[in-house]
Amino acid sequence: MVYYTFIMANTDTNLMQEIVALAKRRGFIYQSSEIYGGLASVYDYGPQGVELLRNIRESWWNYFIHQKQNVVGIESQIFMHPDVWKASGHVDGFHDPLVDCKKCRNRFRADHLVEGAIKGIDGDDYDNKGLQDLIMEKKIPCPHCGNFDWTDVRNFNLMFATELGAVSDGDAKVYLRPETAQGMFVQFKNVMDTNRLKIPFGIGQIGKVFRNEITKGKFIFRTLEFEQMELQYFIKEDGWEETFEMWRGEIEKWYTDVLGIDKSKFIWKPHNPDKLAHYAKKAEDYEYQYSWGHDEVSGLHYRTDFDLSTHQKHSGKSLEVLDQETNTSFVPHVIESTFGLNRVLLMLLTDAYTVESNRTVLKLSVKIAPYKAAIFPLLANKPELVDKARGVFDNLSETFNVAWDARGNIGKRYLAQDEIGTPYCITIDFDSLNDDTVTVRDRDTTNQERVNISKLAEKLQVLLS
Repeated sequence: MVYYTFIMANTDTNLMQEIVALAKRRGFIYQSSEIYGGLASVYDYGPQGVELLRNIRESWWNYFIHQKQNVVGIESQIFMHPDVWKASGHVDGFHDPLVDCKKCRNRFRADHLVEGAIKGIDGDDYDNKGLQDLIMEKKIPCPHCGNFDWTDVRNFNLMFATELGAVSDGDAKVYLRPETAQGMFVQFKNVMDTNRLKIPFGIGQIGKVFRNEITKGKFIFRTLEFEQMELQYFIKEDGWEETFEMWRGEIEKWYTDVLGIDKSKFIWKPHNPDKLAHYAKKAEDYEYQYSWGHDEVSGLHYRTDFDLSTHQKHSGKSLEVLDQETNTSFVPHVIESTFGLNRVLLMLLTDAYTVESNRTVLKLSVKIAPYKAAIFPLLANKPELVDKARGVFDNLSETFNVAWDARGNIGKRYLAQDEIGTPYCITIDFDSLNDDTVTVRDRDTTNQERVNISKLAEKLQVLLS
């Protein structure tokens, strides 16, 4: 078995390398199993990374679940009955086009191989035979070894399979879920009945998913294990176009109004009608402009009634609901919104990364930043300053997530917090011992002002609102 370290392919600038370096240096993201050489496309999140992930999750949950009158959340599990994945089509149809180099035995997604070699080509427009013909016609060499000696393009199922129980048996085969959506579909009736919900309503959840990706690289953009934030909105068929547009607007608002990303950095990319997934009647990707170009951070899909109908058929359990107006039963249709949590984090790091003449700053939204403030005693070897600063920390930490830093000189501490994205640094100095005021430094402007300790929590509340 071969293990790999960071693979930084397909980037047009060195921006991604700089972000990778900062992510490790400041405790956001580490290569998984790094002391053993690393494992390709698997990453661990450090102290700052987990705080940023947590803030993104809470922001999404607050906006899409708590602020919506007819949306509720669930938490389904990673393992599900294997028949769920047969019914959904994942066992037979969840695959990517795979091609192997016969010389170096590296594997590639055929559509990505073609896109990387032929400018202007969209691999989604070609089936396996079409991709095979392009590789042969253009004599595309292996990006790894340079040889031109390929296997035929074939389908590669992306689901990880394992065995349930102590004995390996074909009947005990289960899958690590490749998406969270099916958990919401199979629990649809339970959620509706126990919460007395009526169509239209939504179910959302956040959870880990696993995909045996062929193409690796682009840091945490494409990984074997990641988190999805998804919302399934159940509707009548009539008027689905208006509902689709409504959720299109909600997605845009979360990225621009809540996360603070400029709308000009996004595009909507409709799926080719001839290449839609088997369950979809309409689908669009919301793409952010990364260093290598626009790429997907969210998706919006009209899934028709496929999901509930297929689970009703395969399970033998009715998933119909009664239309009170017509007194007839129907299977609800679904508008799906999907968000890649890890891709959103990478988007935020990319968007916030700012290099100035004398420092590097992560200009994260104050609502998303890992820490809201950092507390500094001016000198760590002065007990009276440390004690005073500890009091400030203890008081503020009851309301805000604040960091403590007493290492090195004050200038280096400022620079470290700038790279973490901490909006405000609060320094306790000798004047603080006499007049109970502290220095509050703004991350983006570096301006400083004196604030009385008794007014500090109130001041921060205003600055962070």
